[in-house]
Amino acid sequence: MTLTRRHTLTILAAFPAQALVTPVFAQSRDVWTVAEAFDALLQDRIRLLDIRTPKEWQQTGVAKGAWPVSLNDKGFSERLFAARELAEHRAVALICATGGRSGSVMSSLREAGYDGFIDVSEGMLGSRKGPGWVESGLPIVSAQNAIDALPSSLKL
Repeated sequence: MTLTRRHTLTILAAFPAQALVTPVFAQSRDVWTVAEAFDALLQDRIRLLDIRTPKEWQQTGVAKGAWPVSLNDKGFSERLFAARELAEHRAVALICATGGRSGSVMSSLREAGYDGFIDVSEGMLGSRKGPGWVESGLPIVSAQNAIDALPSSLKL
């Protein structure tokens, strides 16, 4: 059976947010450091999706240039694929706090046969993969500024 977009949306929707927090230890080049993601953002080669919660965005801010789209929001799957369409020829990089949620989403996308997505496994706060966006001193904007800059098709 070929997995369609609808099947993948169903798979992603079936995961309670808590189940997506399990770490994934991917070894392919769809796992990037924050430095690689930042460089790609500067070169307009990716779009970055911050999938943390609004509370987390408030606590640390959002990576400059990232689209805040919470994994916990109703319609996350639709918004994820809308971001992919908006990205056009660019990959969509996913970032969370420490790489657990982004890794789990990436695992589901890989299993469904989707490409064009990247896991920024260090996350905003760092993990065993590296220091993270915040500790690396990469640019951050307020949660409200990031939300205000969202493309209209990604807004709730």
